Amino acid sequence: MVTATVNLFNKIFAADKWNIGFVHQTPENLIETRKLNSTINWLPEDDIDYAADPFVVNVDNTPRIYYEELDFWKGKGEIMMIDGLDFKNKKKISGIKPDAIHLSYPYLIEEAGALYCIPETSEAKEVALYQVDQDNPERLAKIKTLVSGKAFVDSSVIHYNNKYWLFTSVSGDHGHLYIYHSNALDGQYTGHYQNPIPVEQAFCRAAGHLFVVGQSLYRPTQNPVNRYGGSIIINQIEILNEKEFKSSSQFEILPDKVYNKGLHNISFANNIIVIDGKRKVLSPIMPIKKFVRNYKNR
Repeated sequence: MVTATVNLFNKIFAADKWNIGFVHQTPENLIETRKLNSTINWLPEDDIDYAADPFVVNVDNTPRIYYEELDFWKGKGEIMMIDGLDFKNKKKISGIKPDAIHLSYPYLIEEAGALYCIPETSEAKEVALYQVDQDNPERLAKIKTLVSGKAFVDSSVIHYNNKYWLFTSVSGDHGHLYIYHSNALDGQYTGHYQNPIPVEQAFCRAAGHLFVVGQSLYRPTQNPVNRYGGSIIINQIEILNEKEFKSSSQFEILPDKVYNKGLHNISFANNIIVIDGKRKVLSPIMPIKKFVRNYKNR
């Protein structure tokens, strides 16, 4: 009876609170030690509900982070940008089409001195490539739709073995991975021979930047076995070509003690690793905020 009462109370008055944190560490050291190597530095929380899905890039020796902001009063995620690890200078990203859809997972990739972004736009049923305006980095310009036709989520691209590889999954399908390849970042993407590739749910949905250490390609994935965004699995891709794919789980990154309810994104830039973290918060107005969010998402 007590447990049921507590669960009902939490369902009504509790909600997830996501924040962004960082450690000074390289991808090489992460693979060697198989863990984040120090106490996580958490940013002073913004007053919104979610600051999650952070992707970091180095600009003039200063980290710049693109991330998802979700305010329950607005109901849908937006892409924001901060410089210098401070929410006080945040700017809203513009230029993503169509307007008024939920946005998240602003995957960043640099090429030939330019910065590109592949935000999650699953409601538009496409994976689209945007270029970041060098002079006004809060502005994006659409370059091309890379793949379309499904509600793709958390799409990630990397140049590896002379090809661009796009890894993605479909909203609601936790058992299949989709891979596409191209000879150019903005080129024609061809589906992998094995698409859709059966995978276990802990190795399906992406959890941040694909990265290379030595000659090995690594892919972080979200582990939702215990709860949504519960932890991150670091997977090594052992075989990757147009017809074959093989991956193995290497280790798990667990939540920090401060944000102990989960983490589901990791990103790298110049001796810094940026992650997100989740904790539970209580509020007497939470039932109203949840109602507003659900109403606006209908």
